[in-house]
Parts: sequence; C-alpha cells; structure tokens
Amino acid sequence: MCHGESTVKRRPLPLAVALAASTALLLTACGSSDAGSKDNDKIAGSDTGSQEATSSPSASDSAERPDIKLTGGAEDVFESWKTGNATEDAVLADAARAQTAINDAVLKGKTDTPGLTFYYQGEALTTSVKWVQKWVDAGLTYTGTTRYYNPKIKLFNDTSAGVSFCADETKAHNKDRKSGKVDSSPASDDSYVLYNTRLEKNKQGVWQTTSGTSVRGSKGCIQ
Repeated sequence: MCHGESTVKRRPLPLAVALAASTALLLTACGSSDAGSKDNDKIAGSDTGSQEATSSPSASDSAERPDIKLTGGAEDVFESWKTGNATEDAVLADAARAQTAINDAVLKGKTDTPGLTFYYQGEALTTSVKWVQKWVDAGLTYTGTTRYYNPKIKLFNDTSAGVSFCADETKAHNKDRKSGKVDSSPASDDSYVLYNTRLEKNKQGVWQTTSGTSVRGSKGCIQ
C-alpha cells in the first residue's frame, strides 16, 4: 500500500518522540536492520511459542474498558500474543487494544473516541490524535485485515514496560470515505511496519501507551 507522499499511508503510528533510554533494547526487536540491530538480539521474555491467532485479547483486570469493535470490513488479528506470564500478557493485551483503538478512530473519522484516551496518554495520545486527523483531512478510511505478529516485551519495573511488534498490512487497503472506492494498489515492503512502544500502568491497572516509534518497510518484519 505505497500511495505516494501526498497520500496517507496505512496506519503506522507516527510517534515522533524516541523511546526512553531504558527501552532502547526494543529497537532491535523483530531483527530490524533499520535500527542497526543484530539478527540474534533478543528481548527477555519474548519467546512466545506457537499460539492461535486472536482478534480479541482477554481482559486481565476489572477496569471498565471501552467496547471497541472495528467496522467497515476491518479486522485486527494478533498472532502469538501470549507468553504465559500473567504480567507480560496483560501488557501485550493492552498494547494490542491500543492498536485497535487507533484503528477504530480512523474508521470512525473521529479524534475523540473513548479508546484513544483510554489506551494512550502523554505524547502518544497527542501524536495519535494528530495521525487520525490526517486521515480525516484526507477523506480516507481503510478496509481489510491487519496482522500483528512477533511481539517482544521487556518489563522495566512494576509499572513500565516496552513492547515491539510487527504489522502486516498486505491485506488492508485505503478507502475513500465519501465514494467508498478502495485503493487496490499492490502490496510492497512498505506494507510491513515495525512498532516500538513504551507503556505505563495507571491506577486502574491499564497499561497505557505513552511513547514509541514506527518504521515502515522494516527489513526485520518483511515476510
């Protein structure tokens, strides 16, 4: 889905602020050479094994979470999204929900959806709102399936963690909001995105995304 510089590309989260120094190891997750990583770099606790794909990670606390359901033929699929460690799985589940929340905002064409303010805070919330607004201004939405895979997680302490993962957008396409016309441009290396995010646990037990980076066309994610 490479559409040129004048068109919004498919949903990389453009968090401009680099991760804190404590999350620097995550820049090597997915083996991305874009970040100057080595193929054998690993994140502690990242060996997830083979698990079934899921589109709805289970809740792990009693927080009153917003009900987010993607529409318009859009779907998020999360592969091998559990490690078996309760804390790590809670972080991964909220990292997944954050992705679905921003996708939901794009689909709705709104920057004030409950999911954005629930799963994003600080710089991540500001940049996410700006990103959704770009879609609105361009008159675009999207349709199709986005696959999220190869998650890596690092727990820094009881309330902060780093998560990286890859996204495959080869089966998702931009769609004109008014006409409904779908852009059927062929997939390319730009259809793969490497995400690195930092999450902080709030008082309600929700792991909110607070900062991060994304690399479109990451060699470590291309399949």
